[in-house]
Amino acid sequence: MAGTDASMSAAESPAASGHAPSAQETAELARGGRTSFLGYVLRLAARFPFLFIAGRLYGAESLGRFAYATMVVELVAMLATLGLKRGLAEAMAARQQDQTHALYDALLVSLIAALLGAALLIAVPQIVFPTTEYAALERWFPLIIVAIVASDVSLAGLAFRFDIGATVRARSLVEPWVLSAAALALAFTALKPDGLIIAYLASMVAAAAASLWPAFRRFGAPSGWHPRPGVLWLLARRNVALAGADIAEWGAHRLDVFILGRFAPPEIVGIYYIAQQIASLPQRLKSSFDPILAPVLATNIAEGRTTKAALHIRQIGFWVGAAQLGVVLALGITGQASMGLFGPVFASGALILALLLLAELFAAQAAVAEAALVYVARGRNLMWSAAGILIQAGLSVLLVPRYGGEGAAAALAAAALILSVGKSRLLARLLAHPVAGWRWSLLLAGAPAFAIGLLFLQTPEWVQLGFGQWLVLAVFCAIIWRFGFKGADRLLFARSLRKEFPEA
Repeated sequence: MAGTDASMSAAESPAASGHAPSAQETAELARGGRTSFLGYVLRLAARFPFLFIAGRLYGAESLGRFAYATMVVELVAMLATLGLKRGLAEAMAARQQDQTHALYDALLVSLIAALLGAALLIAVPQIVFPTTEYAALERWFPLIIVAIVASDVSLAGLAFRFDIGATVRARSLVEPWVLSAAALALAFTALKPDGLIIAYLASMVAAAAASLWPAFRRFGAPSGWHPRPGVLWLLARRNVALAGADIAEWGAHRLDVFILGRFAPPEIVGIYYIAQQIASLPQRLKSSFDPILAPVLATNIAEGRTTKAALHIRQIGFWVGAAQLGVVLALGITGQASMGLFGPVFASGALILALLLLAELFAAQAAVAEAALVYVARGRNLMWSAAGILIQAGLSVLLVPRYGGEGAAAALAAAALILSVGKSRLLARLLAHPVAGWRWSLLLAGAPAFAIGLLFLQTPEWVQLGFGQWLVLAVFCAIIWRFGFKGADRLLFARSLRKEFPEA
């Protein structure tokens, strides 16, 4: 997977490829990534207060119960979306003169699927709450799937029009801050036993409203549109493989919680959930590029420009790898101090956090490669994803009963590494160009940052959190900027295209 910086530079040069992507196109990816990254930072600022509130005021057991219930409804919501979070870009690209109708077709077919999924969970509430009793309100909890699906599809349609700001507002401002505020307020009321669930309901409804309204404003009312069963069926059938890939990718990050919930008490699940939420922060760096990467890749691949697609994959892969590695080092080395922030009982999850961070690092390249595979080899991509799920499930069943949360995290890391290698090689073969975004400069920057982090482990936890994490990140960023970011790499931080490329 790794390649030298020199070979990467040669591969990315216009002379070498003969079909280099335009500077404007690369800048569009960078601009969309910057906008989404701002949303990531804002979401991070709200996510940590929620985890702190949940850990300190509700406890590990309540948090574990919440984690399992939301995992189930989000799984069904992902299935009900029918792959349209990414597949809608392809549908709109094929219906350039009919994009509004394409959006409403997607909304209708996904909402039908959402209602069917919610009905199943309402009929069998033990799927959502397997080890604990459930109240009357909680039985109807799965209806939130409708709001989740409506939000996801609306934001996918807006992303095709390069409106990433709507995603930032809905997912990084409205949803997490409503969740944190509601959880804090309910913790001091008689509703505290169901406080986390109610807070989640409020946040998802608010996010749906913040998604649907800008979509309606941009696309307008469905003038002349009416449901056509044949079109809806074709849309759903065409996205079956993509939906399967979405489920497999999402499931790879939730299967561990599902299996752990079957073998361990809610308290262990709660500790694992906190570690998972911290570890998922680097993963969200990759997802920052998803809204803008999908339409760019869909357009290039539809027009046969596979060389451009490969170059974009490599560029995004390096950006994501550089951002993730710095965060992984900063959070992983001081894992015990980071986990202890949410309560003394959570500090025991330091090893779980380290393994989950390693899994996210392995999974980054597979996730970036899949962004193109869903357009050029949906079936084979789904097969690889299914294989990864089976590997993870087998290892989890073997390791979790003996090692608990550490076993679940180790199984996830192993499966992520296998998928990363397999999907990257498959995409490179299909596009006939290298796609790996890893470079030796990542190791050059990571080694001294790791060494500094080890030194800070000898200091009190408040020093590790207040100074150690930031120094590790600063050293990594300084070295990777000086020796790793060259030419188009720096577009990610350029305020304008002409600032870095005056000739563009």
